[in-house]
Amino acid sequence: MANATPSSLSRCSPVLTPLAYFLGQQLVIPLYFGEVTIVGQHHLPQTGSVILAPTHRARWDSIMLPLAAGRCATGRDLRFMVTADEVTGVQGWLIQQLGGFPVNVRRPSIASLRHGIDLLLAGEMLVIYPEGGIYRQDQVQRLKPGLARLALQAQAAATDQGVRIVPVDLYYGAAYPGWGCPVQVSMGEAIAVNGYLNGNTAAEAIKAAAQDLTQELYGRLETMVNQRQQGQAVPR
Repeated sequence: MANATPSSLSRCSPVLTPLAYFLGQQLVIPLYFGEVTIVGQHHLPQTGSVILAPTHRARWDSIMLPLAAGRCATGRDLRFMVTADEVTGVQGWLIQQLGGFPVNVRRPSIASLRHGIDLLLAGEMLVIYPEGGIYRQDQVQRLKPGLARLALQAQAAATDQGVRIVPVDLYYGAAYPGWGCPVQVSMGEAIAVNGYLNGNTAAEAIKAAAQDLTQELYGRLETMVNQRQQGQAVPR
């Protein structure tokens, strides 16, 4: 990938990030939740530019994802795109120290979107919730187009290996996860973004490709959710 230096919108603190991972994985999750099942970790690229595209079912999601895909699974720290409303005060400062950066979902700024692209060009693993907000229903909601557009813009700027999107199904045993609630995190086969550009990086081509890529991601997520609901094995 082209060398890129992500802006100061976020960072992974060398002190706070490993501490947060340790507390979440060794204390918070084991003490609060029941059985935690993780499926499909072999789909996670160990290197290169990756977007994790999970369903969004609870605030716990951002703690579960590092357990399933973070440094213990891949040796990588996750970077999170979060809504601007969450990045305020002390909480906002902490989120930015742990790799999160704010985006106004109603009116995204050029700086925040550029930061997401810079992270991908730097070979990071970026988490974007394509549904937008939290939905308690166990079904895939309409996806926002921003994830696909950002992925395609990063791919258009890349000079060598491509951007990949990993669909993730997050499921809790209750709509509002309580004490002892079981959890399943399932990761599907990665989608190669470069297959949607065919060498055409014009703005109109990216816009058209984003629709196809969003539809493909929606279909992958819907298949994973349906198979889980029907008791079928999640594709491995």
